Amino acid sequence: MSKKRVLLLSFSILLMLVALLGRLMQIQLFQTEHFSEHKVNLLEESVKQRTQQVLIDDGRGVFLDTEGKPLSHKEEMVLVLFPFLKGIDWDHKELAHILDVPPVELTEKIQKAKSPFIYGELTEKQAASINELQIPGAISLKRKWIPHDFPAAQLIGLTGENNEQLKKRYPDKHIADLKVGVTGLQRQFDEFLLPETPSKLIFHVDAIGNPLFGIDVKYTGQNNPYYPLNVKTTINRRLQEKMESLLDQHQIERGGAVLLDIQSGTIAAIASRPSLNVGKPFEDEGTKNMMFESHIPGSVFKTVVATAAIEESLVSNQDRFNCNLDIRGNLATRELGELDLKESFARSCNRTFAELANKVEKEDPNLLEKYAEKLGLTGTQSWEGDVFYLEDFKQFTHSPGRIFLESDHKVDHNFISQTGIGQHEVRVSPIGVANMMATIARGGKAKSIRVASEIQYADGGAMFKFPEQYKEDQHISPASAQRMQQLLREVVTDPEGTGAYFQNLPYEVAGKSGTAQTGLESNGQPLYNKWFAGYFPFQEPKYSLVTVNLGVTENEGSVSSLYADLVQMVYDIEEE
Repeated sequence: MSKKRVLLLSFSILLMLVALLGRLMQIQLFQTEHFSEHKVNLLEESVKQRTQQVLIDDGRGVFLDTEGKPLSHKEEMVLVLFPFLKGIDWDHKELAHILDVPPVELTEKIQKAKSPFIYGELTEKQAASINELQIPGAISLKRKWIPHDFPAAQLIGLTGENNEQLKKRYPDKHIADLKVGVTGLQRQFDEFLLPETPSKLIFHVDAIGNPLFGIDVKYTGQNNPYYPLNVKTTINRRLQEKMESLLDQHQIERGGAVLLDIQSGTIAAIASRPSLNVGKPFEDEGTKNMMFESHIPGSVFKTVVATAAIEESLVSNQDRFNCNLDIRGNLATRELGELDLKESFARSCNRTFAELANKVEKEDPNLLEKYAEKLGLTGTQSWEGDVFYLEDFKQFTHSPGRIFLESDHKVDHNFISQTGIGQHEVRVSPIGVANMMATIARGGKAKSIRVASEIQYADGGAMFKFPEQYKEDQHISPASAQRMQQLLREVVTDPEGTGAYFQNLPYEVAGKSGTAQTGLESNGQPLYNKWFAGYFPFQEPKYSLVTVNLGVTENEGSVSSLYADLVQMVYDIEEE
């Protein structure tokens, strides 16, 4: 072999060794935790190959109710059994006795097992007795898990494994199988809830599943007592669970209810239908929170029209309206006679509010939109501010609502008339309507709505507290608020009022009904959105409550009985 060939061969071998060394350095040193374009964590994958693992806690923070108890997860004592038990002597009879099951049933399950499994839920007493036996592959411990049904499901939302979103949101995170928030509060608070280290039971095995280092089961998990962070919500569990139960009893298929604490500006309970199906969440509208979506409000919007007319001094107690006519001047379906503002509001005369809406818009084409925002009905409802390095953080997202779509519609008589009765292009969310009622009950002061009171360390200490937020630039005068309070109360006290159904409740209710045409049909029958929005007790307002049933026929789906039952439910819980 010539010298030239020897040099060429040697150089080729050297290049191959350098390339191999470079590849090894890439794998072992530089890209160990994010190898290739798929960002594979080689360390974790190698551990998976030589271990059997049981996930006890994914390490993600949870949402808590007002008492600090988990809303989005359950915690339970469970028994974890490892397959290597089939190859050692252990006291299976005593374990079966503690579990109150036949010993043969226990041994059969272990014989069939190829990986560790959770045998079942335990009582605290059973867990203590099992741990006293000190059986190497039978371990009782507390496990955190997401149940199929949990309170305020649409509000809290879902998590999921989405590597694309993970890389986009958190390029520096290299935890395998990390779940991120997909909807609801899980999405909004995602950065605070991300896990540092999942909690697992790990057992080392060889290629055929036999013990590699004896029968020692190891625990790996979070050692920092301050993490993960949890979010303490303003949700009252008892009110929440009772509200959801009542929605089901009243067979609400699409709609829901929202209950606000007026003084604190917080959500005490909120429920939406259709229900969230955790197993198949995206097959229907179950992931949507209907209380945060915009819908046609109907006569509920007359509250805005009345407020604007009163605040701008465009209506007086002496003004009378011909309520025998509809908004176009034709004979009305309900001939109510000559009514003043108080009677018109109580009995929901369309003619009155078509006239007033035109009067308001003639004064200023932007007034209806302005007062809708002043009342907290449109615009941003959520608490918003800087939280550490996150600027303009919002606790929740929702549809901001709208009054007009086109600017030229603000000067069109027919369009304004329809807008005045909450039809045409008007779309508002139940959370916005609840905020409007709370603003009026509060004396005209608007607040941002909170659904979380603080972000907590794992030991319960507060890392960040969300303060109350008044909207200083959004308010109405106390005099106008007081006048509106009287109008809303008249809806219930007037024998012909649309809220007369609520006269005998334990709390005095003030509010406004709404039946909105949707333009849709089912089996040839028109469909409506049916609302009742109000607050109680009237003299010392504490709660703002909105109920809505969406897309129901004219003679079905009334929310009056649901609203009454919810008020009674709140009273019963308050009395307890």
